[in-house]
Parts: sequence; C-alpha cells; structure tokens
Amino acid sequence: MLGKGMIFGNPYVGVFCSANENFALVPYATENDFPEMVAKFIDVENVLKMSVDGCSTLGALVRMNSNGAVVPHSISNEEVKKIEKHLKVSRILQRYNAMGNNILANDNGAIVHPEFDDKTIERISNALKVPVERGTIAGYHTVGSSAVVNNKGAIVHPHTSSFEMEEVERILGVKPMICTANYGTGQVGACMIANSKGALVGETTTPIELGKVEEGLHLY
Repeated sequence: MLGKGMIFGNPYVGVFCSANENFALVPYATENDFPEMVAKFIDVENVLKMSVDGCSTLGALVRMNSNGAVVPHSISNEEVKKIEKHLKVSRILQRYNAMGNNILANDNGAIVHPEFDDKTIERISNALKVPVERGTIAGYHTVGSSAVVNNKGAIVHPHTSSFEMEEVERILGVKPMICTANYGTGQVGACMIANSKGALVGETTTPIELGKVEEGLHLY
C-alpha cells in the first residue's frame, strides 16, 4: 500500500520515522492519528512512540532490518529497552552517529558511509546479520538519506551514477530505480518510510513521483 502524509506539518517523514518489515518508530509528539496512518500504509501491527537520545529525528538516527537495529551510542538504556521488546539493538560509537542517514540496508546487505572504519562495519554486519560494504549514492556519503530500499527494490537519488546503481544491485540484491519525492527532492530517504509491504511518503510528493516509488519498490 502507498500513502501520503505529514509529520509536524513537515513532508520529510523519513527524517522523523524509522521502520522495518514488522514495526515502526515514530516520535512521542506525533499527531494522534499519525501512528495509525503509519500502521496502515506499511502494514505493521506495532508503531512505537519514542525518542533516541531525547531527539525526535528517529529516521535519521536509527537503521533497522528484520534482524536488528543499529543506533547511536548516546541512546539511553530506557530507549534501547523499548526497541528491544521487538528487535535486538546494537549501539555504535561513531563520529558519524546518524545511523539512519549513514546506512542503507535491507535483509540482503548494507551500504554504509565510506569513512566508517573496519570495526564499525563489523559491528553493523553483526547487528543486521548481512554483508556490509562502504559506498556512496549520487556521490553522497549519507547513503541512507539518498535512497530507500526494501527486500524487493530500491529507489535512488537522480544523480546516482551507473556504477553506484550496479553496486546497489550487487550489495543489496535488488534493482534500483532513479526517483525523486516531495516535488523534486533527490534525498528520497528523508521523504518516506517504507518496507516490502508499503510506504508512507511526504504529502508534497507528486502523482508521477508516487508512481515511480511504487514501481521502484515493487509495491503493487
């Protein structure tokens, strides 16, 4: 299923929310009907209201797949316990601590910020239980905000090179497609949350962009 929405009057849903195949994370202060909207469009039963290190930008800070969640080291024990009711959590001590922005992952593999060191990559691989490689999307190091991937497809920033497209397919095991959202925004990861069952995309996304999101992520 595919739907459009806003959070705090903002179409950049992917900055504030995170999701995997089974549940989603949304900020405490979201409007009352927002968690229901998330549950409906990505077809999950559990939508957790929470923060990470007291922050509401959960999508920028957390990366999940079906096997685990990767979070900044600064997350509180109480916040970790909330996620761990559903999924094992791994704290990562890293200078580039916005894990959602710096990791692109599905259940097949992960692409990470090219300056992540070997120890960080090993920890991410153990947490998500997938092979991990460094890479870029459209030349951006923030691979998680520059693309969206599920277990069926991927959409990527329109400036993504043919080599980067090949790397996405090789590492993540899905064929990527060029796409924008929120009326021409290339940083598609900031514009939506998605899994293999659906997506909630920013309200300003055009009908043509919605069609490309649906096609690229195989949400028919």
